[in-house]
Amino acid sequence: MSAVSTPPTASTSVRRDAEATKAAILRSARYLLARHAHADITLKAVAERAGVSPPLILKYFGNKDALFARVMSFEADAEALLDAPLQELGRHMVRHVLESQSERGADPLLRIAFAPLHGEQGDILRANFRAQVTERLAERLTGPDTGLRAELAVGTLLGLGVMYGIARGPHLRASTLDTIVERYAPVVQAQLTP
Repeated sequence: MSAVSTPPTASTSVRRDAEATKAAILRSARYLLARHAHADITLKAVAERAGVSPPLILKYFGNKDALFARVMSFEADAEALLDAPLQELGRHMVRHVLESQSERGADPLLRIAFAPLHGEQGDILRANFRAQVTERLAERLTGPDTGLRAELAVGTLLGLGVMYGIARGPHLRASTLDTIVERYAPVVQAQLTP
């Protein structure tokens, strides 16, 4: 006997749409933050890119500072970036950076490269990056110089992100993700395992 499923209620649909709208707003703000100084980004620009109205951003996030506090967090990105056993982490991190850029048009780390453009907000971005990405990675490592090795591994990923997503290296862009992962993952992994 098959179970009868009940259709989603209106409130379930609204919640789902609200979550999708919030995600679109965050993607839009993250995209703009990776390309413009914080002070130059308006709620109107975020809204236009997300396909919503500025008042909707205020409804969901309160104000520009609250929105960008969420965008400047690397917590969710670090969770996905570091979600692999240590012996496979280099491969996973490289693939994650490449797939994020090629499939979603967003790099989980690259916005840190623009911290100098953001004044005081850049200090928040740097502090979040250190705590949520490099220090968290360092805690997983064993052996000597875990902090240094974590920063070197992440720096290596940032270089790949810049060449693939910003400089758009033609040889990188013409290569398959598997080819890049095969060549680049060992470089990252060398910093992760002593």
